[in-house]
Amino acid sequence: MKHDEKRDDMLAAEYALGTLRGGARLQFQRRIAAEPALAARVAHWQSMFSTLDDHLVPVAPPERVWKRIALELPGKSPVRKSRPYFGWLAAASLAALTVIAWYSTRTPEFAPLVVLNDAQQRGLWVVSADAQRQHLSITPLKPNALATQNSLQLWLIPGGQAPISLGLLQADAPTQVTLRHAALAPDVTIAISLEPKGGSPTGLPTGPVLYSGKI
Repeated sequence: MKHDEKRDDMLAAEYALGTLRGGARLQFQRRIAAEPALAARVAHWQSMFSTLDDHLVPVAPPERVWKRIALELPGKSPVRKSRPYFGWLAAASLAALTVIAWYSTRTPEFAPLVVLNDAQQRGLWVVSADAQRQHLSITPLKPNALATQNSLQLWLIPGGQAPISLGLLQADAPTQVTLRHAALAPDVTIAISLEPKGGSPTGLPTGPVLYSGKI
């Protein structure tokens, strides 16, 4: 891929993610309207990114919560006519408790952080992180063929330091990992290597690094 094509591909990915903003985004939108090939590239990235949250399960509040809120609304009882704000206060309090309970039990929301490229600079994995950067979700953009005697292993590589293993990856589905003693500094590289079944026997990459990207 030529330099200009690679740059356009990266801009298309940023545009699809929503991270391309301001004047750069407006200028890119004008190019999309005038360049069908660029518009197709954006559509390609939007299609791939649209599946990133497929593994998240929506959590709906119990039916009794909505019934309780409805009962607490003004106008349901003569007593509330002399205290018009009591019903709203009770409903608001109950709704707040419901939201707090929902947030305490839901899975973390992940935002795309970096795209991992192969040797041909093709973006094939998306690494997303929660707001606190304590959890990562690593999603393949297409299924990976993997021999039974091999595993894919995820690594965090701080600048000038030894790689830190973050565990094994599924080849055809998102994998979530928790960062316990590692930090996502701006110069950190995230990489995926091909290892023997079960992972590296040495604690360091022993096979080829197939995909990588720097934060």
